[in-house]
Amino acid sequence: MAWRRRPEAGVGVRGALALLALAVCAPGARGRAFEWYSAVVSTEYVDPYTNRTVWSVSESGRFGDSSPKEGAQGLVGVPRTADRDPEGCAPDTRFLVPAPGGRGAAAWVALVARGGCTFKDKVLVAARRNASAVVLYNEESHGNLTVPMSHAGTGNIVVIMVSYPKGREIMDLVQKGIAVKMTIGVGTRHVQEFISGQSVVFVAIAFITMMIISLAWLIFYYIQRFLYTGSQFGSQSHRKEAKKIIGQLPLHTVKHGEKGVDVDAENCAVCIENFKVKDVIRILPCKHIFHRICIDPWLLDHRTCPMCKLDVIKALGYWGEVEDVQEMPAPESTPGSVLAANLSITLQEEDRSEGNNLPSSSTSESALQCDAGFKEDAGEDTALLEMGRSDLEHGRPVS
Repeated sequence: MAWRRRPEAGVGVRGALALLALAVCAPGARGRAFEWYSAVVSTEYVDPYTNRTVWSVSESGRFGDSSPKEGAQGLVGVPRTADRDPEGCAPDTRFLVPAPGGRGAAAWVALVARGGCTFKDKVLVAARRNASAVVLYNEESHGNLTVPMSHAGTGNIVVIMVSYPKGREIMDLVQKGIAVKMTIGVGTRHVQEFISGQSVVFVAIAFITMMIISLAWLIFYYIQRFLYTGSQFGSQSHRKEAKKIIGQLPLHTVKHGEKGVDVDAENCAVCIENFKVKDVIRILPCKHIFHRICIDPWLLDHRTCPMCKLDVIKALGYWGEVEDVQEMPAPESTPGSVLAANLSITLQEEDRSEGNNLPSSSTSESALQCDAGFKEDAGEDTALLEMGRSDLEHGRPVS
């Protein structure tokens, strides 16, 4: 019997995932790397109420994209309140730089708010006032976050951004006239990778290809599964029909003392075991006999006699193919095998010998009836065989 292997699930999915991994890890899938540096900001001032020096340091700043990554320091200066320009965008903006002891001409750092103009404009305004560095604090809506700054064309002046709370804290101190010294240091280098547009297109194509392969594999899998289920269902239906046909073969129970079956010498060609009393045997059209439990499964799979290769299904008058099966080698005939014809003839001779013990008149009558019945059965079998042959020659279906 031909077997079909069911398709294994997961092969198409594993291949699709491998394709996607190849697309992501392939050369060129990653774009350029963007790096930026954090800034260490330290402040120092004298509290006018306690006359104590307050000092703080935190890595809360971020260098601008075009700023040199180097340190700077100086007193913090802020746009004058009278100018009403806290963003420091006006070209004539003046800065308030409180100095301890009234000293002037010291290095100073401009502190301005974000907004009102571009980063470049703010830096150029402070640079014209000889600021050594420019510190921008973010907008209030961003909280403690900082953002990248693009200010190309501002020269070698150091530019950093701090968060809104940090910037407002320093701004309030300076506006109160407190001198605040700020020192800027270089912090940690950060690298952020971006996926280029070409890589996005490549990954998208790989993903679409993966989906197409997965869909095609699923369609193929379910078609194979449907065909496999249909073949299994058809095979079961054929076996049911063959089982009904095999059930039409005559059965016989072995009795003690039967001359047609020598329980000590004759055996079943399928199981190679001797026939025993009360064994149920199946008689095939070719007159070979076997155990019923041995020959029935054999006929379901092979439909032929194990000894003479007679097609039992066709011999019973069923000419159509019940099921497509694979022919298997049959066991060889054993010397102890027995024919059903010998069994029937021996049984008839035994009946006739037993009939000799009866009165002569009754014996002759019974013998005549047995002979007549035997001849009648033989005549019917011969007529049916001839009728089947004539129907086959003329192409008519055999009933």
